[in-house]
Amino acid sequence: MRAKAAYELTVTRTGRTPGRLAAPDRVDHIEVVSLDDLEVVLFWDVHARDTGRMEAALRADLERLEPDEFLARWATVESADEV
Repeated sequence: MRAKAAYELTVTRTGRTPGRLAAPDRVDHIEVVSLDDLEVVLFWDVHARDTGRMEAALRADLERLEPDEFLARWATVESADEV
């Protein structure tokens, strides 16, 4: 089973402008939610300019990794700089 069957990715942008044009202090939120119990298992506050890159990496790993591999990979990531 792929991780996308066990987890859902939620990205909350705190502004209307695209990330690359956003103010340097704008922070977006990224959550990974378990579909079994609807609990947030991973959460990051990300600078708006990094949101797109981190979201793309998360979606790619949701497609290719097993749920346990996905959690092991992303549980240690603290910021978009580590992606």
